[in-house]
Amino acid sequence: MSKESKFWDKLAYKYSLSPIPDQQIYEKKLSLTQKYLKPEMSILEFGCGTGGTALIHSSYVKHIKAIDFSENMIKIARQKAQDKNIQNVSFECADIEDFDDQKEKFDVILGLNVLHLVEDKERIIRKVFSLLKSGGYFVTSTACLNDSRLLRLLKYVAPLGYRLGKLPLVRFFSEKDLVFCHEKIGFRTEHIWTPKKGSSFLIAKK
Repeated sequence: MSKESKFWDKLAYKYSLSPIPDQQIYEKKLSLTQKYLKPEMSILEFGCGTGGTALIHSSYVKHIKAIDFSENMIKIARQKAQDKNIQNVSFECADIEDFDDQKEKFDVILGLNVLHLVEDKERIIRKVFSLLKSGGYFVTSTACLNDSRLLRLLKYVAPLGYRLGKLPLVRFFSEKDLVFCHEKIGFRTEHIWTPKKGSSFLIAKK
């Protein structure tokens, strides 16, 4: 088990009880995403946490495979699905980098609040590109911390917090860097929304 998965395992129960920080922004993200969903689609969500977003989108598509490397997050997500009797979402403890891009292709991939928490965002975006069908969509919601003067101050705190096990791994980049990385790999930006400084919601097409 990696240091990151241990961190999120410890946080899982508290995370599951935490309210959505801004319900209005969250609902707009859901609405924007659902415009691209169709009943015959197969979806992958990585970094799904306790599964709330996957379960909300489940009625719009054929099937969702939702993964997270935290076993405790997945346990909670499975219980949520069982409680709601939702059967077209399969939750799996896995890392997106472990997926074989020769076996399964997806119509849409969701990576929500996760790209700033990975070691190498370009490697992950390339993996997503390989897992998408031609014409498929990658939907991301990302903290672009370099775009906020206040959040940039975390650069001086985050490394120490990570070493002490109090904070997850955090990477700092701008929305411009994020878009450039997508387009460098071959994505075309379909929609971009900045609900507030330091936050980016991006829909890109393969």
